[in-house]
Amino acid sequence: MKILLFGRDGQVGWELQRSLAVLGELTALGTLADKNPQHLCGDLYDLDGVAKTIQTVRPDVIVNAAAYTAVDKAQAEGNRVRAHALNALAPAVLAEQAQQLGAWLVHYSSDYVFDGSGSVAWREGDATGPLSVYGQTKLDGERAVAACPRHLILRTSWVYAARGQNFAKTMLRLAAERDTLSVIADQVGAPTSAELLSDVTALALRTLMRPDGEALAGLYHCAAAGETSWHGYASYVLSQARAMGWTLKAGADQVTAIATSGYPTPAQRPLNSRLDTSKLRAAFGLTLPHWQVQVQRMLQEISGEKLP
Repeated sequence: MKILLFGRDGQVGWELQRSLAVLGELTALGTLADKNPQHLCGDLYDLDGVAKTIQTVRPDVIVNAAAYTAVDKAQAEGNRVRAHALNALAPAVLAEQAQQLGAWLVHYSSDYVFDGSGSVAWREGDATGPLSVYGQTKLDGERAVAACPRHLILRTSWVYAARGQNFAKTMLRLAAERDTLSVIADQVGAPTSAELLSDVTALALRTLMRPDGEALAGLYHCAAAGETSWHGYASYVLSQARAMGWTLKAGADQVTAIATSGYPTPAQRPLNSRLDTSKLRAAFGLTLPHWQVQVQRMLQEISGEKLP
């Protein structure tokens, strides 16, 4: 099996290089052609170049881990075109090329496609209603990818990894500098590790590549089990960090809960980011760990790391 991965240097892409390597011949591409095998184009802003790359490699599976994720910056007029190009136009090209080859296309989407109303976990068939430019471009990308018969779309939420920057690292850095922190408590979801997403992807692909696998093509929600708010997430991170010996000025008891209205941002965030993962678990026979399990694992991994 030949696998072509776009976005290898991102949080999810980095983990996918590990999980996909055991499935077949993996070609992992970053943005810069001179650092890619055979100088292949991995820049999804270059639509023609990406199409030529796919025609050259002729993969059995295309995995798209590249995305424009600067949620607030996407609201600016000058960035909307870039967000739409990377999150919607490029997936459309990948879908077209995958369909021509009869290849599978794996793509990742976001809880931001929903309007965040209510308190019930969103199911795959629920009505969408993005609140931001970013959310709309991710929804457009989903629709483009779904045009390819052999597609797997994984909607997820609150992605983090030990590699790169994330919410937990920011909280640890601020807690080392300040006596108190204020964190939003009315947005609820499940922190989901890039490690979990990549492992689920590999396990799902093993099933999809079976002779009857095409029946499982479609859209699935993939997030860690359980739920919390950003305030709960921060409190857990700081309590665990102190137990592990981190030197912090502010602990869990010094984290003040605030409403979203108390921390305005250019892009509106959904309050309810809960995702119902029952369809994914049933289809592929998976058990998704509780969000605290892998957050704790990530904290152990970065223990002793100098935070910027």
